[in-house]
Amino acid sequence: MSRNDDYRSLSGPQKASILLLALGEEQCGRMFALMHEDEVKEISSAMAQLGSVRSEVVERLCVEFADSLGAAGNLVGTFESTERLLQKALPRDRAMQIMEEIRGPAGRTMWDKLGNVNEAVLANYLKNEYPQTVAVVLSKVKADHAARVLTLLPESFAMEVVMRMLRMESVPKDVLDGVERTLRAEFMSNLARSSRRDAHEMMADIFNSLDRQSEARFVAALEERNRESAERIKALMFTFDDLQRLSPQAVQVLLRSVDKDKLPIALKGASEALRDLFLRNLSERAGKMLKDDIAALGPVKLRDVDDAQASVVNMAKDLAARGEIEISEGKDEEMLA
Repeated sequence: MSRNDDYRSLSGPQKASILLLALGEEQCGRMFALMHEDEVKEISSAMAQLGSVRSEVVERLCVEFADSLGAAGNLVGTFESTERLLQKALPRDRAMQIMEEIRGPAGRTMWDKLGNVNEAVLANYLKNEYPQTVAVVLSKVKADHAARVLTLLPESFAMEVVMRMLRMESVPKDVLDGVERTLRAEFMSNLARSSRRDAHEMMADIFNSLDRQSEARFVAALEERNRESAERIKALMFTFDDLQRLSPQAVQVLLRSVDKDKLPIALKGASEALRDLFLRNLSERAGKMLKDDIAALGPVKLRDVDDAQASVVNMAKDLAARGEIEISEGKDEEMLA
């Protein structure tokens, strides 16, 4: 028996590498991009030496992972508890530095981090600050981001900020340091606390990335262990079938954005109703070309259909996140064949 067939003998990096391999190359790449270089090296090393892993071991690991995320009350990690632990293990200054890096959006400096904050969120905070402070902040972020924030501020306040920016010369270092400290203490820490993701949302994203058969298997297994968590995850999931909730205008935006090579494959495995939704929002000529492309495909592997549909769904979610389309509320429980 291979050492990887004994679930109990797997190390943490080995378990992580199996989970990442189960998610597929695209999702694995996204996860690696969020990790520290040392973590990537450790998991990559374990992954390269895995060898063959039986499907039963993979399934048990994924179900255990889903169950541990879905279980409520087992473990609660907060900024405060993490900071207390760090201060016991590290000098206070180093602990504070690590916590500052953890809080808030990605970015090496405070100004990098602000550049990754949604302009509406940033404008809502800045409208209560002194115009001079806002002028300093907007002078330090990228011009396009500053422009979007400026348009969301009250008009008279925004003009006051513009006048301060026009009269502003070099900002003294002590003033800049003071603004940074205020942003870090008041804005970034509150933003980080308010933007923590629910474990069920995270699990819904992971389940969305699984192929159809694996998704059904894991959901069924989770229902046996924790039906409440399984129902919450299913309600949060957005699948290819849920594209029926899009308005005609949203479908047209999606059609302009989606990979044209993926769409015929995605629709190959779709219901007639969903296929018609896309065709109705194309010109007669473009609709005929799409029908011909679907017909010309011949037999298609289920895995290829799942990958293509996941690509379309991810594009729809990206467009919704950017505010270019809206995804209406309400979950259609019926699964299409």
